Amino acid sequence: MKIAGDWLDHPGTQALMQALETAGHQALFVGGCVRNALLGEPVSDVDISTDATPETVSTLAGKAGFKPVPTGIDHGTVTVVAEGKPHEVTTFRRDVETDGRRAVVAFSDKIEEDAQRRDFTMNALYADRHGTVIDPLNGLPDLQSRRVRFVGDPETRIREDYLRILRFFRFHAAYGDPAQGLDPEGLAACAALADGLDGISKERITAELRKLLTARDPAPAVAAMSHAGVLARVVPGADPRALAPLVHFEAGHLDAAEAPRWLRRLAVLGGDTENLRLSKAEARDLNALRAALASTDSPAVLGFILGETLATDALLARAASLGGHPPANWKPEARRGATTRFPVTAADLMPTLQGEALGARLKQLEARWLASDLTLTREALLNGA
Repeated sequence: MKIAGDWLDHPGTQALMQALETAGHQALFVGGCVRNALLGEPVSDVDISTDATPETVSTLAGKAGFKPVPTGIDHGTVTVVAEGKPHEVTTFRRDVETDGRRAVVAFSDKIEEDAQRRDFTMNALYADRHGTVIDPLNGLPDLQSRRVRFVGDPETRIREDYLRILRFFRFHAAYGDPAQGLDPEGLAACAALADGLDGISKERITAELRKLLTARDPAPAVAAMSHAGVLARVVPGADPRALAPLVHFEAGHLDAAEAPRWLRRLAVLGGDTENLRLSKAEARDLNALRAALASTDSPAVLGFILGETLATDALLARAASLGGHPPANWKPEARRGATTRFPVTAADLMPTLQGEALGARLKQLEARWLASDLTLTREALLNGA
């Protein structure tokens, strides 16, 4: 079996592979680029696996006129920029010691040892520079059936890095077949070892959850997470029931090309986000969305308060959470609110009012204007109509 694609034929990529091979080393594409090429999915990152040491990779890349950057040298990874394209080049490795968060590795010259330390069989696929697929662990049948299965014993793989629990659900959401469900052995191992997530950093957990919630339809995977007790470890108190209706509404009301917004999906889950590392902007937006879920504000009012994007999030999330549908004309109404300015300014009330009295009157008038669904005019507000 062979793969193809512009990424594989890139002149810099081919030249880098040739530079390693000419020096007598193996050079193989591995992981996501091979997996996605076989599935017909876009390929963004190009990973190369080799029996050359990082020092040798750096030397050979430099001689070929490329720029090597030691981005993960302790784990055997050198980023080589070849003709403007970055490539993650990693020496074949085997695990020497693991503690559930990080691994001590030793370099290897055997592709089989490198494959054995990978997380899922669909990620243990390799290809040479001509695109010929190499499958040392017989992972191709799993990929073809869209079955996310751990390499070897699931509990062993998870104990090496407990983040693989979240990756199991994330990969099922991205590549798994919803009709056949999650791999039973893998799911059981995730449930049994869920407490291992307590030792994973908030940053790593948040990054995985963000990727999971931006999958096309994460609802089945998140429901399985909940049943396995994993969701409660990540977002205590979360309830996945509104996620499937939200995904349905997104498909029916939004542009298919629009990337899913993970905070919108996180908002309908509810729960405590103390185990996540959100940016200040993300925390602010999530709080605004959750407040909107509990409000009865109209689409126009939400558009004025939140802006069109967050108002869209809030209206879809509120409908999903309440088991209803978005209000009629919610899109143009949210846009109307987002593009409408409160018609009264401080200058309209000065010099009669100053200081705190001025601020209080402006707030009072704005509350009346919002209650009118943004319809009261400046004159009506100033004249007390």
